[in-house]
Amino acid sequence: MSGESLIALHGVGTRFGKQVVHEGIDMTIHRGDIVGLVGGSGSGKTTLMREMIGLQAPSDGYVELFGERLDRIGPARLAALLQRCGILFQGGALFTALNVFDNIAFPLRESRFVDEALIRQLVCMKLGMVGLNAEAAHRLPAELSGGMVKRAALARALALEPELLFLDEPTSGLDPIASQSFVQLVSELHQELGFTVVMITHDLDIMRDLCTRVAVLADRTLIVDGSPEEVRACDHPFVHEFFHGKRAERVFAHAQGDPA
Repeated sequence: MSGESLIALHGVGTRFGKQVVHEGIDMTIHRGDIVGLVGGSGSGKTTLMREMIGLQAPSDGYVELFGERLDRIGPARLAALLQRCGILFQGGALFTALNVFDNIAFPLRESRFVDEALIRQLVCMKLGMVGLNAEAAHRLPAELSGGMVKRAALARALALEPELLFLDEPTSGLDPIASQSFVQLVSELHQELGFTVVMITHDLDIMRDLCTRVAVLADRTLIVDGSPEEVRACDHPFVHEFFHGKRAERVFAHAQGDPA
């Protein structure tokens, strides 16, 4: 691995009362990475992502974001760091009472953009980047298809030109065509804008087509972190179950050009 470290976890542990979720997690995410965070139910994927962006403090260890220890900064400095991040929550999490335009404009207005003409220009630019037209800007979230919701949520996450993009199950609920279209969109934007991606996913196609690294949580820790092929070579029961089932074998055989 090479490049600037944007996120570094040092001995991170997480407990909720007597329940231990994580123990001794060390991990570094470098500029330009596309990291898929994988694990079974209850493995603490979302919790770990929340700790990466300072929405939750770990019980042990510490997190560095853009080189700054989150346990040593105050709320104002954390807010400044988070303006360098974009977050796409599971299901999109658009504000249901706001139309698409105002959803995308929301982070711009919150960050003290006061020029409405500039906000309009930026929102239209983000809509174009994610493949939504001007007509979609006036729709409410309930009037959108699942794929359009994801695209609108991605546009909102990109509103402030983030260096780091966090995605929580970005293709969950999408049909295969919409899912592939969304993956292609993220890939193209990653190449164009150069942001770094951390995503929670169970989507094997995403891991094959998009992720440069996969990090696997099991047994309360990070059991393997590497390329998809390096992860598949790991000798752990969860890896065998998840990455060597019939569908997984078909997915990764396709990546190698095997017609099987």
